[in-house]
Amino acid sequence: MAEDSDLPVTSKTATATATDKKPATKIKKLTLIPLIFLIYFEVAGGPFGEEPAVQAAGPFLALLGFLIFPFIWSIPEALITAELTTAIPGNGGFVLWADRAFGPFWGSLMGTWKFLSGVINIASFPVLCIDYITKIFPVFSSGWPRNVALLVSSLALSFLNYIGLTIVGYVAVVLAVVSLLPFILMSLIAIPKIRPHRWLSMGQKGVKKDWNLFFNTLFWNLNFWDNVSTLAGEVDKPKKTFPLALLVAVIFTCVSYLIPLFAVIGSVSVDQNAWENGFHAQAAEMIAGKWLKIWIEVGAVLSAIGLFEAQMSSSAYQVLGMAEIGMLPKVFGIRSKWFHTPWLGILVSMLIETAVSYMDFTDIISSANFLYSLGMLLEFAAFLWLRWKSPTMTRPYRIPMKLPLLVIMCLIPSVFLVFIMVIATKTVFLVSGIMTLGGIAFFFFIKLCKKKGWAKFYHHQLIIEE
Repeated sequence: MAEDSDLPVTSKTATATATDKKPATKIKKLTLIPLIFLIYFEVAGGPFGEEPAVQAAGPFLALLGFLIFPFIWSIPEALITAELTTAIPGNGGFVLWADRAFGPFWGSLMGTWKFLSGVINIASFPVLCIDYITKIFPVFSSGWPRNVALLVSSLALSFLNYIGLTIVGYVAVVLAVVSLLPFILMSLIAIPKIRPHRWLSMGQKGVKKDWNLFFNTLFWNLNFWDNVSTLAGEVDKPKKTFPLALLVAVIFTCVSYLIPLFAVIGSVSVDQNAWENGFHAQAAEMIAGKWLKIWIEVGAVLSAIGLFEAQMSSSAYQVLGMAEIGMLPKVFGIRSKWFHTPWLGILVSMLIETAVSYMDFTDIISSANFLYSLGMLLEFAAFLWLRWKSPTMTRPYRIPMKLPLLVIMCLIPSVFLVFIMVIATKTVFLVSGIMTLGGIAFFFFIKLCKKKGWAKFYHHQLIIEE
């Protein structure tokens, strides 16, 4: 069914227009295995960064959180991503869904929220990487050495993203294997030292529970499943590949968080306040020796690289997808002649990420979570609206539930999203509010650009099988 020309396009149509109807270049598409590991690095990248959950609420609640949260958050988000990505496969992902459901204003605002939350989240990975390196080289703890290290790492990792998405996919496979091996070894070595009663500890007396840090840590470690939807136009046979890749990635991610957490909590007795970012490396030294600590610290750096690459790809291809549907000027849809990557999307993402990386780590996580929560509330609404208003739309993968059950499935994580937003700090409210107003102003500015002819835009039709 042909829709209004303002609506987004399928990936096939977008590719044809983005090259101005020149003969299409043979592009190597992402296959199942690289896609699984890209999704894994979109979300987790290993158990790095889960430690503050123990510091914030104690061992038992941390374990309970990582056991329960995937069911109320990760699985529903992954299911929705599988259904909508296979129904509307194209670069831009969730932007296309909001546009299809509610029109270009909400599509544009979705793009603003998700893009900014994505690049803010990307900024946390150089910080996490430097935090681990600091444990070996304390010189990077502060001052100009730390600032230079953050800048150099951002530039180098962005260049790797520029040289190709398929390369990033296969690099993700290698990085995941190498970074997870020390945790497997640590968990095995820890078995004789495990004392199960430690798993039931509610935390030390006198240590106040920090619910803001606890829930933000869970959320940060288990969200962003839908980010991979912005790469749908680059995936081989997306209607078949996406559902299977998401299923495997969900299982893989949950296991990679829980096994090391059970092992370390059960085998190591330390002050609860020691459970800060990077504590797994300290625990590895207590369990097996300094050699394993160094390996985990190296693994943390490799994991941060994988996280950076996967999420930078999603942000850059979101920019490309928004250009292909006319939400951004045509220039943002230009690809590199050498690597066929969206170089301008990568550049814009890198500049914002580099600036944000100098913020406080907790503020980075909280700001990303707040903007992402706004986007997810809109995404849930778009999903339910499309199920209601377009029931006959072709959905190669369809969640096997009727609308009332789907409403419940979306309502539970939505309550959690609202809670995450309510407990945010004044700084996060201020930053997120300014960015939202900026996104609204940007939509009307783009409309003015189209009206005045200040920039060139693509004009498309959305073809959806009904």
